[in-house]
Amino acid sequence: MSLLELRAVDFLDRIAGPEPTPGGGSAAALAGATAAALVEMVCSMSKTRSGPAQDRARLDAAKAVAREAGARLRLLVDQDAAAYDAVVAAYRLPKASEEEKGRRRTAVALAMKRATETPLGTAEACLVVLKAAQEAASHGNPNALSDARAGGALAWAGLVGALENVRINAAAEGWGKRALEQADALQSDAEKRARELKLLL
Repeated sequence: MSLLELRAVDFLDRIAGPEPTPGGGSAAALAGATAAALVEMVCSMSKTRSGPAQDRARLDAAKAVAREAGARLRLLVDQDAAAYDAVVAAYRLPKASEEEKGRRRTAVALAMKRATETPLGTAEACLVVLKAAQEAASHGNPNALSDARAGGALAWAGLVGALENVRINAAAEGWGKRALEQADALQSDAEKRARELKLLL
């Protein structure tokens, strides 16, 4: 069963429980998916900021990208939990012999790579939603500005949370170094947009 098929209260209880998953990565993806839904809502309203066709075209485009990113983020809620479950399983592999140790090292490396790439995908999708939130705030119904900014705030939170997982899981060499560089670039872009939305001082 998908985590998103749980009742909200049960999902929260699962996060609060002692098991490592669902954890911060799944919560970050959920924040991003919620942000996307809010942005879609604002972009779907008939009233726009100033009324011209240009506003509607910008909102329709923002709605489309928010919907696509939101669909990806919904999948990432489960994918992040599965990725970290694989890390836990890899670390539990036997290591009594050199052969077993070699298999375990390979499994751990592959699992950690996946556990880095998955939240990186969450951060990328959250940045897309944050951009769409800017469009919703600029061109959407002024009475729904708080909703657009709330969407932006959740997208920012999801991105930052996901990047925390990227940084802790990425090694400082090879693909890990590239992941860290991507994380820094994503956060820099997102921080600028969050400031433009007045979400950060």
